[in-house]
Amino acid sequence: MSDNPSKQAPKKRKRVNVRRPDVMALVQAEVEQHYRSNIVEKIRSHGGQITMGNTTIRLAKQFGFCYGVERAIDLAYATRKVFSDQRIFLIGEIIHNPEVNTQLRDMGIVSLPWRKMSEEYDDINDQDVVIVPAFGAPMSFMDRLGEIGCHVIDTTCGDVMKVWRRVRDYAKKEVTSIIHGKADHEETRATASRALGAEKNGHYLIILSLKDADYVSDYIRGKGDREDFLRKFAGAYSDGFDPDLHLIFVGVANQTTMLQSETEELQVRVRKAVVDRDGSEEKYHVFDTICGATQERQNALFQMLNTKDQSPMDLLLVVGGYNSSNTTHLAEIGEENLPTFFIRNAKCLESLESIIHYDLEHKAEIKSDYPGLMLKDQPIVIGVTAGASCPNNLIESTIIRSMELRGITSDDLTAFR
Repeated sequence: MSDNPSKQAPKKRKRVNVRRPDVMALVQAEVEQHYRSNIVEKIRSHGGQITMGNTTIRLAKQFGFCYGVERAIDLAYATRKVFSDQRIFLIGEIIHNPEVNTQLRDMGIVSLPWRKMSEEYDDINDQDVVIVPAFGAPMSFMDRLGEIGCHVIDTTCGDVMKVWRRVRDYAKKEVTSIIHGKADHEETRATASRALGAEKNGHYLIILSLKDADYVSDYIRGKGDREDFLRKFAGAYSDGFDPDLHLIFVGVANQTTMLQSETEELQVRVRKAVVDRDGSEEKYHVFDTICGATQERQNALFQMLNTKDQSPMDLLLVVGGYNSSNTTHLAEIGEENLPTFFIRNAKCLESLESIIHYDLEHKAEIKSDYPGLMLKDQPIVIGVTAGASCPNNLIESTIIRSMELRGITSDDLTAFR
């Protein structure tokens, strides 16, 4: 082997299995202590609903941590135990929940920038450990970790990797990936990097809304201006993307946490545009890549909103991180049907009349006053759901706070049979 470093083979990322039985037994105990809720389990055992006095709490049948999130958290905790004396870094956030990410920081896990690689990555050496979050990371980041030769703990969700396989397949067939997602979301950025393919000659276009889909569909039909198209989607397409060339063969994929009904409608509109242009769908490809947990939580909320076999809810509390995509979509569904409050945690419930919550339209936390909505002398049904990144202990504290505002103590809840 040559002594010239430039001629030596590149280092490889050191993948480590931290899921050893002895480690995971300790991890499970710690995770249970941090995030489990006896009250939530009790309500579930009562069919997801309890009534005390004139106050009813109704839980969605599916809410909170999904398997992918649980796995990512378990791996992060296990990493700290296996590499107890080494520096551990995390690309961005493990999931979109501030309390969980604070817990990891308290364990000495240092968050790295995820929008772009900064000088902080230059400080990492081959003895350090880097955790890849549940959203995954762009190939440029993974390649950089390979150059460093550090230990890598990859917690990327399996559903996300299914999307990656799909867009890689599109690239091999010279099919452009139209990705339904948020261009600045960690998962979408990671997926877009895979849509370039192994040879880096693939292409992608990221679209967010049905309005975007209609614009792209019109362009596919031959209507539209190329320069206007490129301005409109600046920052949301691959280098060298030309809509006149790269919208001939298209395949639809998506960020796994998007609203299922919107993704399905987007697929219908793009497919119709291709058929209108070509007379067939031969140059159109699609594969359902919404994650199962996202679908389950959305379907469970629709079931809660169905008043055919149950009394209607008076308000809905959606608990989770404000930057959580799947939680945001739950709030959107709720807002179309009843007073809905997207809250980070129980502290947002200030009083019977005042609630701090995230305003989806203005993308900011606001305080809303709703006189009479939770007055003690009126019966009320409070619905509670949460996104896939919200732990049960936060749901529990929200339930306790809601009940306290109605004059019911946590001891009353604990004693409920």
